[in-house]
Formats: sequence, C-alpha cells, structure tokens
Amino acid sequence: MTDFDVLVIGGGQAGLATAYWLRRLGQKFVVLEALDRPGERWRKRYASLTLFTPREFSSLPGLPIQGIPSGYASAVEFADYLELYAAKYELPVRTNQPVVRLARSETSFVASLQSGEQVSASTVIVATGGFQLPVIPTIATELSPGVQQLTADAYHSPADVISQSVLVVGDGATGRDIAADLGATHRVTLACGRQRRLLPETFLGLSTWKWLKALGLLNAAGNSPVGRFMRKAEPFPNRQRELSDLRRMGIDIRPRATSVTGWRVGFADGGSLEAQAVVWALGYRDDTSWVDIPGAVDAEGSFLHFRGRSPVPGLYFVGRPWQRNRASALIMGVGSDARLIAAEVAEPFGHDTRIALEQTLRPR
Repeated sequence: MTDFDVLVIGGGQAGLATAYWLRRLGQKFVVLEALDRPGERWRKRYASLTLFTPREFSSLPGLPIQGIPSGYASAVEFADYLELYAAKYELPVRTNQPVVRLARSETSFVASLQSGEQVSASTVIVATGGFQLPVIPTIATELSPGVQQLTADAYHSPADVISQSVLVVGDGATGRDIAADLGATHRVTLACGRQRRLLPETFLGLSTWKWLKALGLLNAAGNSPVGRFMRKAEPFPNRQRELSDLRRMGIDIRPRATSVTGWRVGFADGGSLEAQAVVWALGYRDDTSWVDIPGAVDAEGSFLHFRGRSPVPGLYFVGRPWQRNRASALIMGVGSDARLIAAEVAEPFGHDTRIALEQTLRPR
C-alpha cells in the first residue's frame, strides 16, 4: 500500500488546479485519473463542443490558455491545455488508475484501484466534477428496441445517429448544441423543458462574462437571492442558441416530452411524433457507487458537502456545481475554490499556509 498526505481523485481541471496549490503548500500527494491523459474526458465529449467562457476566462492558476482571448476554446484544445498544464508544473498525475472503492479505516482513507493496488491518505479531495452519469428518464424504457437511443455523453458527431430523423430531449446548453450540430444533416426535433434566459455574448462592447464578474454575480452564493435566481434561470451564453435561432436552422421545437409508447413520444401540449432516434440531454448525476463511507452520500446518491467540505472529517471536494458560487462550476472559478480547500487541507500537516500562499501569489 502506498501512503500519501493527500489523495486527489480526478485529473481534470478541478484536480489539476488542486494539485497546483497542494504542490505550493509542500504536500505529499498524488492525483489519480481514470483515463489515459489528464483532461481526457474533454476529448470524449461531442466534437463541436466549445467552452462556455472565452479564453480570457478559461485558464487555471499560473498558465493562460493560448489563442484569441475573446474566442472560445474547443474541447480538444482545452484537453491539450490541461495536459500541458500537468506537464509544465510536473504535477504527480497517475493515469489509467480508476478508483473502484474509497473506504475509511481508523487512521486514514483507503482507495482501491482497478489494478488491485491500494492507496492510503490522511485526506481525500474528490475532483471528479459534475458530469459523471448522464440522466436517462424512466420513460426511456418504454421506447421500442428499434429506436436508437444515445445520451449526450455517448454522442460525438452526427455520424453517430443512424436515421435521418432524431429527437433531442433537453434544451440546456448541451441539448441545444447537439440539436444545432445535427441540424445540417438530420431532421431534428428538440423537446424543451422550462423557460430559459440566454445571455448575450457581449453588452456595450464588452464580454457579458466581464459584466457578470464586475457586478459580483459570479461570486453570489447559491443560497443568496441572486444565487437562487441564477440557479433557477440557469443562464448560459446565447451564441445562436435561442429557440428562434434553432427554428431558423429548421429544427422543430416541441414542449417537454412526457410519455412514450413504442415508437411514439408524447409532449406536454398533447402532440406526439414517431421517434427513430433519441438523444437524451437531460444533464448528469453523481456517480457515488465507489464511495463506501457512511455519511459521505445522501439518500438520493449525491455527495454531501458544504462549500467543498464533507461532513466526513478529512474528505473534501473541488469542482462541484455551486460549491461556493456560480463560478465554481466554471474554469474561471475552480482555481479559487481549489486554493481555499488546499489551504485548509494543509493546515493539519503543520504548514504555515498563509505565508506559503502569499509567496505563491506575489507577482513574478
């Protein structure tokens, strides 16, 4: 068994930002990544995906992402950036090391790896992000076996959809992206849920993200009046993704999908259509099946935490949606959350975290 002060689970942006700060605080730690490269999960998402935020707001601590600041990095470009980030700072990332069980002994946490190896640590930081298991509604089981079904996680390009007609269920950013991606080659129907407010890319010549940051909206806590409003509205950048834009692309817009009978899908307005292929884009839920620690997971199977701190002593999180504020789930906010958690984690090991962080933050 290998022993560390801190074990970080996940080698995406949250795990790498955490590793950046842990290294500067002198911790003995390791980052375990299930796939074969840091940030590899970005490469497995749909090919047309770009980041929500412009490059000027899409960097981790210490290393700006290259390219036009006002432009949007592709998923592959960002994956390359994360791989470069891990190499530049010589972060101890062990790839192809999925954790199949996390348990707690009397003195430490023990992570069992798929390889059979075990890793122990006094502290564990889970940085697996908010995109783990795609949500598939129970009505999906009522579809005929002849209907092709994909999740947003499994969809990569229009070539994945065999038939010429496809229904995309879910009109968040991912659902609208996939509908637009399919629109040039397929007959697409998009089933919408609740009303959404999309943000303009710019306002008075400046990026909307600059305004949100300057007005403090990105720092609003989830339980604040502003935070509650933003959580309910779930605004995301427009970028030709208003329903009117999608209609101009030839996409048929329907209300919420409410029922399934064989090949037919029914909608909230009483209408229906025959489905040949369905892409479920209804968001994600936590995969907590590998966590075998009482008190770490709630009754619905979600991680329990308050601002990244689990009720289980020694267990922390980075990269959770609304961990501290709206920015927590964005690349621009994960570095700040990681810095706070890393500083708290380092204190029990006798490090002067205030001095260490001040030295790290001085201009060079």
